[in-house]
Amino acid sequence: MTFSIHVSGAAEAAVERTLPTLVADLVASGITNGDPTLWGPEAESESSKRLGWVNAVSVSRPLVPEIVALREELAARGVDRFVLAGMGGSSLAPEVITQTAGVELTILDSTAPGQVLAALDGGLERTALVVSSKSGSTVETDSQRRAFEAAYRDLGIDPAERIIVVTDPGSPLDESARAAGYRVFNADPTVGGRYSALTAFGLVPSGLAGADIGELLDEAEAIALQVAIDAPDNPALVLGAAIAATDPRRDKLALVTDGTHIVGLPDWIEQLVAESTGKLGTGILPVVLLPVSPELESRPADLQVVRIVDDARESAHRYPDEILVSGTLGAQFVVWEYATAIAGRLLGINPFDQPDVESAKVAARGLLDARPEPAAPAFTEQGIEVRVTAPALAASGTIAGVLDALWARLADDGYVSIQAYVNRLELPQLQGLREMVAADSGRPTTFGWGPRFLHSTGQYHKGGPEQGVFLQITERTETDVEIPERPFTFGQLIEAQAAGDAAVLAEHGRPVVTLTLVDPQADVLALYQAAQ
Repeated sequence: MTFSIHVSGAAEAAVERTLPTLVADLVASGITNGDPTLWGPEAESESSKRLGWVNAVSVSRPLVPEIVALREELAARGVDRFVLAGMGGSSLAPEVITQTAGVELTILDSTAPGQVLAALDGGLERTALVVSSKSGSTVETDSQRRAFEAAYRDLGIDPAERIIVVTDPGSPLDESARAAGYRVFNADPTVGGRYSALTAFGLVPSGLAGADIGELLDEAEAIALQVAIDAPDNPALVLGAAIAATDPRRDKLALVTDGTHIVGLPDWIEQLVAESTGKLGTGILPVVLLPVSPELESRPADLQVVRIVDDARESAHRYPDEILVSGTLGAQFVVWEYATAIAGRLLGINPFDQPDVESAKVAARGLLDARPEPAAPAFTEQGIEVRVTAPALAASGTIAGVLDALWARLADDGYVSIQAYVNRLELPQLQGLREMVAADSGRPTTFGWGPRFLHSTGQYHKGGPEQGVFLQITERTETDVEIPERPFTFGQLIEAQAAGDAAVLAEHGRPVVTLTLVDPQADVLALYQAAQ
């Protein structure tokens, strides 16, 4: 089956109450026909130029043979390793596609110097770089491209033979890449980044890495008619109503992968839903969980569980009061994109803008220009420096006490956001901190690798409900990488991104605790002990 959904409990009640109006208002066919009025007059200007994703399958078909031919051409020259430099929607879809297909693609969506170095040191003589950015002005992607260009030249390799660019037509990156002789794939400019899974942004790096992108488009095409019809069995209408219309609102959306062949889909859904809905003080906060996470035991009243399974109908009896979805990866992309747009209509917001994403970028640029000394820590414990946005948070003088003080700021509908600005190749175990914090705080807890989450859940943190408390983890490292023709290094960039985001969150009244691991490998254990 291409896609199947089963709802029960509060989600089923929401669907029964909301679905007739969605059908009567011709919402599904309106989206398919590119009707920009569906989200109200204030959203009309933006939505009129952001609905190209509904035609992504047909627009993208001609790309498939071009991508396959380029892959074969590169293979004949001994190139069999691919690195993707991209942030947010430019990297999350290829990550899911290639992981599910079981093919190797090195995702470089970090400015952590150690991660950049690892991507550069992985066998550059057999490596091609895909640079994905709608405009090319994204500081992370621009910096990564510069580092690879210099590294190729140092080896006597012409960057034009190894760099492939995916960007919007006429963008600054499009013009500079063509002038440099790079191979360029243009994407549809009427598609926003988080809706771009089935465009060149999702397909070029995935296809070059060896995923069957033709099959992916077939899977998406197989569901296209069903999501376009104004009918009660339209899975996108059902899903949109289930995640956005519960009464009382369940605005935390637990995403659990349970026994399915698809790898990493919740991380892609997280960006799509959080960045699309988190604004004007409302939104839906995705919370990526394991099947054994504490939230599934405690079941907070504001948590709606979506479980991604192999067979939604067959699994229904085991998971009451949950939303169960199953289907091919291509179908999942299409249904979730429609459902998110439908949720935006139900929430009364524009699902195609991201008004608060730029604020953290501006703050980081200001810090890079001014280059101030980091603020002195409130105190240091076991090598971990502690900084806080409100002095009262540090009154205890211990990390455990600081965390308790941070959890005390949580309202009954609050959430914890952990943000790890570290080299995740060296500290993957940090992700386990999420489970400890969720148990200790008693509230839904998200985990994001910085700076990549700034291009996804970062929008929700500032524009969504004022419910969050924030725990930043940063690191000191002797590793650093220069950025050619830039007055700052990757180490300085990631430090500015963390500090800039903390400053913006504080301006929005969100409490932030920053823990800096002076000796990352050694300090992780102390951090775990404090969190317990």
